[in-house]
Amino acid sequence: MTLADLPEIQIIRNVRSTRLRLRVEPHQIRLTAPVFCSKSQIQKFIDQSESWLLETWNKQQSQVIQKNESKVLPVELKLFNQSHPLTISYITQKQNFILNLDSLHLSISDRQPEVYLKAFVIQYAKDYLPHYLSQISNECDLPFGLCAIRQPKTRWGSCTSKHDIMLNSGLVLFPKEITRYVAVHELAHTKHFDHSQHFWSEVAKHDANFQQHRKILKTSSMPWWWWWW
Repeated sequence: MTLADLPEIQIIRNVRSTRLRLRVEPHQIRLTAPVFCSKSQIQKFIDQSESWLLETWNKQQSQVIQKNESKVLPVELKLFNQSHPLTISYITQKQNFILNLDSLHLSISDRQPEVYLKAFVIQYAKDYLPHYLSQISNECDLPFGLCAIRQPKTRWGSCTSKHDIMLNSGLVLFPKEITRYVAVHELAHTKHFDHSQHFWSEVAKHDANFQQHRKILKTSSMPWWWWWW
């Protein structure tokens, strides 16, 4: 294998960059370069990095193959506010997904099941997390402004200076006590806009086991299909 066998390297010029940097991802290779770098300097850097590029790309592809072999869509889905899991079937249907809460059954279109399974979770979160946040807000006597449901990659929640709260839609896939901890955490920020001792004391007032819940959240990972798109 040579450099010619690799995907075309995407070159990104960044005014903040001070050096050349290569990043190998499962489906692409990117090179970030300072704006002042010439084409010849970039090509020389790529040529000098050939061995590393080939080795890293091969490792990435091996990991992708291993992951693909273990990618099986779930036949059950546990949601934070349901006592029993939903049973899932993947079938040919016009709708992307259909939820029947009476029978606790979820049917997903088999056209793009990974995409539509995540789409269902996002919609479910938008339907139920704002109401749940309001419930916890009343229990804790910690009012908030607006509630937004989003899918950030690195945060489970956030709170603005206006007391608007964002919750990650993936929280509906966690046990209820974990979802509640995040709600309490963000609501406590409406009173203490920092992570001081006063803040953690406020959290502990409403979630005595917050340290355990926090640890579970930090060590848990989302299912593979969550990152599919």
